[in-house]
Amino acid sequence: MHESGDRYDEHESDLNSSWDDRPHQSIDVNDVERLRRKIKYYFMNPCEKYHARGRKPWKLILQIIKIAIITIQLVSFGLSNQMVVTFKEENLMTFQHLFLKDYVDGSIDTYAVYRQKDVYEHITYVIEQYEHLHNTTVGNHEYEKTGSVYTPLSLCQDFYRSGTIYPGNDTFEIDAYVETDCIYIYPANRSSSQDLIPHFELYFKRMLSVKISFVLKAINLQTVRHRELPDCYNFNILITFNNEAHSGRIKVDLENEVEINECRDCKVTGASAKSIYLPLVFDCLIIITCMTSFILCLRSVFSGLQLQFEYTLYCKNQSGKDVPWSDRLEFINGWYILIIVSDLFTVTGSILKIEIQTKVLTSYDVCSIFLGIGTMFVWIGVIRYMGYFRKYNILILTLRAAFPNVIRFICCAGIIYLSYCFCGWIVLGPYHEKFRTLNTVSECLFSLINGDDMFPTFKNMKQKSTLIWIFSRAYLYTFVSLFIYMILSLFITIITDTYDTIKQQQQSGLPASKLQQFLSECKDLPNSGVYRLNENSCFLQSCLSKCRERRERLTSDA
Repeated sequence: MHESGDRYDEHESDLNSSWDDRPHQSIDVNDVERLRRKIKYYFMNPCEKYHARGRKPWKLILQIIKIAIITIQLVSFGLSNQMVVTFKEENLMTFQHLFLKDYVDGSIDTYAVYRQKDVYEHITYVIEQYEHLHNTTVGNHEYEKTGSVYTPLSLCQDFYRSGTIYPGNDTFEIDAYVETDCIYIYPANRSSSQDLIPHFELYFKRMLSVKISFVLKAINLQTVRHRELPDCYNFNILITFNNEAHSGRIKVDLENEVEINECRDCKVTGASAKSIYLPLVFDCLIIITCMTSFILCLRSVFSGLQLQFEYTLYCKNQSGKDVPWSDRLEFINGWYILIIVSDLFTVTGSILKIEIQTKVLTSYDVCSIFLGIGTMFVWIGVIRYMGYFRKYNILILTLRAAFPNVIRFICCAGIIYLSYCFCGWIVLGPYHEKFRTLNTVSECLFSLINGDDMFPTFKNMKQKSTLIWIFSRAYLYTFVSLFIYMILSLFITIITDTYDTIKQQQQSGLPASKLQQFLSECKDLPNSGVYRLNENSCFLQSCLSKCRERRERLTSDA
């Protein structure tokens, strides 16, 4: 893709307007040369345009400034978002240690109870820790209030409505309807918990799960040091005793759903208001910069489309044939499309960031996605400036030329890849943890393609079934051989062949398309001065020619 320039002078846009009225006729040589220069100027780089017309590369300067300020904004928001994520993760770890009896870090996957007495003890432990929260926690956690009343802790049991199970003689009778029995415990009324817990009976043979849920509140004060107002958090905690398998092992899990809210009344002393609202001014500056870049790039895209129309009309009048789509796409500068998309993402992310800083919204994840994609596209757009150098341009040309063939190849290889994913999931899933879900199967196979984690994948296959173990060996060996030795090699061959073709074209110097052949006839250098136009005289000449055409038309009508 080439760098497009500023729009050519408006008085020249009508030079070829009369071509529709005289198809298949000879066109003035001067008009053809003007069109050739216009197109050649459009594909010049900023330095060549400066020598051609003396116009400073404002878009290039704007993009450099935009890259710097957007990167600063991303780093600032990344540090803020990191504090939010760290606060969530540390609170989750805190709740696990506070409410799970004898919990050890990293043991949540294997944390379970096996005896009825242990289940009652763990439930009682959770409720007692909840009631004595102020005396145990070192954080600023507090119970949730609705008005002047505390939100209660709910203890619910899900179980089958009725059933008789006799494993000894292989008989059972079960009513599959699930009922729920709940009790509510208020933190301010500890006598109620002492009265309710002993009468809360668990039906272990029919029990599906026991769920304990409650809400705690906290404030993240560490953001004050980074010139941000603190956020208020609601932690919706759910502790589940899962007995759906009825295997004698009740798995215990603690989940923490976080809600970030605007604090009702906050007062910060020791920091000036200017330092707190200075990031908002910086975000507004980024929005203005991106909108300016968006308008300039959109203007250049429209200019390229106008040149495409003029060139297409010229070729049709000369030869009566349509211009190939490959030549038409040359006028659509993909780099500018990338910058336009980047500006839209950055502006949206900056608006969300302003709303987060003013505590109107708390969508940190959504904002980070917009800012991250916008910054990524901005930095990728830097490659187009490297493309102005002949040795670096070969990378861009190779990627563009190989892209259609790569997409076709990936579609075919993806079908084979999906077939292995489904087969591995259904056959090896019960025996290997890396094949338990389609997502983990895809991740495991993709790692194998890149040569990662091969030996553990083979070794961790459980040898409980000889047939499955033999199948796993055949499955893994054929997948690795097919994708590494054949498909991946063919994929690399497509890239290398395209690279060799582009390199030969550059060495030969021959134009590869009709558009390049058309432009190769223009030998005018950027500093030759032919690209500089006297706008006043040309504008007057254009007006006189239009008046002359109008007078001739009136005379012919008369």
